[in-house]
Amino acid sequence: MDKIIVTRKIPQPFIEQLEALGQVEMWDESLIPMPRAQFLDAIKDATACFITLSEKIDEEALEAAPNLKIIANMAVGFDNIDIDLVNNKGIIATNTPSVLTETTAELGFTLMLAVARRIVEAEKYVQNGEWQSWGPYLFAGKDLSNANVGIYGMGDIGKAFARRLKGFNTKIMYHNRSRHEDAEKELGALYVPFDTLLEHSDFIICTAPLTKETQNKFNATAFKKMKNDAIFINIGRGAVVDEQALIAALENGDIAACGLDVLREEPIDMKHPLLAMANAVIVPHIGSASVITRNRMIQLCVDNIRLVLNNLHPKTPIK
Repeated sequence: MDKIIVTRKIPQPFIEQLEALGQVEMWDESLIPMPRAQFLDAIKDATACFITLSEKIDEEALEAAPNLKIIANMAVGFDNIDIDLVNNKGIIATNTPSVLTETTAELGFTLMLAVARRIVEAEKYVQNGEWQSWGPYLFAGKDLSNANVGIYGMGDIGKAFARRLKGFNTKIMYHNRSRHEDAEKELGALYVPFDTLLEHSDFIICTAPLTKETQNKFNATAFKKMKNDAIFINIGRGAVVDEQALIAALENGDIAACGLDVLREEPIDMKHPLLAMANAVIVPHIGSASVITRNRMIQLCVDNIRLVLNNLHPKTPIK
């Protein structure tokens, strides 16, 4: 009988689908990752595992799991998986693209507007009983209308984000490892060099995955090139940003503010300097967090496991 490991608590209807395929062992926590030692022990005789970004699939994990056929990763990104090693061992790894595109773009847009209009600061001001009167520049923010918006990473999420900009009469620029002529024609987006994106954007949105090329792309040099009133939003991966450089840029006024859904280390240390900054808004990696989208992500993982265990091709293999 196949054994399936599920590293986070998921709703019972999905468990029942997996139980029709084999024995299911689920970590009974939704907010706390499965301890590494317990994960390594659990996968010893597993043929399938349903994981999140918290689980690292490296040589140690694969050596512990000689019977593993499929790794279903509940995420689009897969920097937690050594894909080359997985492929060399003949194991199939899958992810969850497409189903979360629109939801993640919506979160990025929400975060951008919240930072631009200083919503979090203003809400705290009211909650703290500091609101005494109206003022001409009380929490005056930054207009999105007619602004230059730069998108770093014009994949599906970048394109979905760009579509949402059309109603604001913005000028859309983008930088990507390759040009997307479909985005240029459909959205009027202008492909520019990275330095041009930095120098001319009022808002910069990072939707890029983590790769060797993107790691620390937003460093001290990059922030120095940005406008002093620019707003930086990251819904890609935390390690794309040099956080010490970001902190310095905010402190020195090299940029105006930032909004982050992702960080280098998650969850954030409560002593992290960014938490003390009024011009930094941080949310807990909730880009795809709508009920419908999370259900679709889980179902896609279940479907991929079902197909592979029945010796069929999965829907979304990582290539």
